[in-house]
Amino acid sequence: MSDPTEANTESAESTGGAAGRQVRVVLVDDHRMFRTGVQAEIGRTEQTGVEVVGEAADVDQAVTVITATRPEVVLLDVHLPGGGGVEVLRRCAPLMADAERPVRFLALSVSDAAEDVIGVIRGGARGYVTKTITGSDLVDSVFRVQEGDAVFSPRLAGFVLDAFASTDAPPVDEDLDRLTQREREVLRLIARGYAYKEIAKQLFISVKTVESHVSAVLRKLQLSNRHELTRWATARRLV
Repeated sequence: MSDPTEANTESAESTGGAAGRQVRVVLVDDHRMFRTGVQAEIGRTEQTGVEVVGEAADVDQAVTVITATRPEVVLLDVHLPGGGGVEVLRRCAPLMADAERPVRFLALSVSDAAEDVIGVIRGGARGYVTKTITGSDLVDSVFRVQEGDAVFSPRLAGFVLDAFASTDAPPVDEDLDRLTQREREVLRLIARGYAYKEIAKQLFISVKTVESHVSAVLRKLQLSNRHELTRWATARRLV
């Protein structure tokens, strides 16, 4: 999102509240400042029609809040402590399947990696937009998802079309599916040549935690070192 702390009142009014529409939303993101910015940008209910009914910073909190509030739309970050957005989707599958009061998910992430997009769409999300989206466009996307539409940032739609239209590639990469979302993040950064300290700084975790994730990735993929890991990731176009 370009600047979530500056409200675009005029465009938001024309998108949401002025049209008489209402939608209840839960924000799921592990960065409190970002949640605060999104709340300030889209959560002015009288102008936008969006009512933020809950927030969560990790998988367990998200499942608890979503189950308790039963929002119509969840704005879901892909990378979360506790297993990532895919794990939230897995545990909320019965709510998504509710014919009378379905809870729908719209991924809102800084990542534009193809595997992240495909992962949450396979998990049941109705769309995927990046955090460069404007406030008014995000409001519009929330209402479209509420109505059952699929919504994607322009270049991300191609990932989804390619993944589901392809007859050559298998629908699931079993090796990649062994990894948690955080392990995939670390894998991608290792393959791009980042040092452990750089990865720790970027992901807001300790160097020791990075080392633990790398060890887990190597063990799960049956690889011996970061050079083999880089070749593995490059072969799957994860870099």
